[in-house]
Amino acid sequence: MDPKELLSHLAIVLIRPKIPENIGAAARIAWNMGISRLIIVRDDLPEREAMAKMATHKAAHLVDNLEIYQNLAEALADFSIVVGTTARRGRQRSVEKTPRELVDVLLPSLATNQVAILFGPEDTGLTNDDLKYCQMASAIPTADFSSLNLAQAVAIHCYEMYYGIVHTQKDMIFAPQLATTHELESMYAYLEESLYSIDFLSEVSHIYWMTNIRRFFSRITLTSKEANIVRTVCKKLLLHKKNQKHKDPGDP
Repeated sequence: MDPKELLSHLAIVLIRPKIPENIGAAARIAWNMGISRLIIVRDDLPEREAMAKMATHKAAHLVDNLEIYQNLAEALADFSIVVGTTARRGRQRSVEKTPRELVDVLLPSLATNQVAILFGPEDTGLTNDDLKYCQMASAIPTADFSSLNLAQAVAIHCYEMYYGIVHTQKDMIFAPQLATTHELESMYAYLEESLYSIDFLSEVSHIYWMTNIRRFFSRITLTSKEANIVRTVCKKLLLHKKNQKHKDPGDP
């Protein structure tokens, strides 16, 4: 498949970036690596001149055509595969791949799916709430386990994707089209409501269980049809519970 077409299915998503120059640097890096989609999740539009100065004239068009969203759910609605980048490890942060290893996983899916790579704010990185949308995580190994700055992290991921797409796609068996983030979040919402309805979830335990349920479905990956089946089963369960609740006690 044409590398340019594969690269067009890839987007860099910057979540709550604080420094306009970093956005411009990310635009320049993305364009140099053949990636033309740059998405910002932020409440307001950053200063254009500061971004354009770092982007240079070659990538200024990316700055002028930024896709800006106020929340991450909207930004990711059309994406089927979401990768979160993180340097922090913890109980809810299972880092799976280096950027180079990530390429082997993503390449078969690029032809039929839109892929987003997420980068968090310069000072804090991605939150656990951001990471809940991700099917996998990526971390750049460093000698002293410290984090790189935002532009450097974007550069390394963009380069590895570009190199892999241009030089290593051989006899690739393409993966099927997967459920979008919008479809998955709708499924998770119905699933969570259904589990509450049967008292499986409580206010204390719901984050723990829903995090693990999300991880399970992320590992197996779901097509649109499969996500719709789970959602439909949950809707039927909720309807049944509602009918049982309003049923006349005297009815058989």
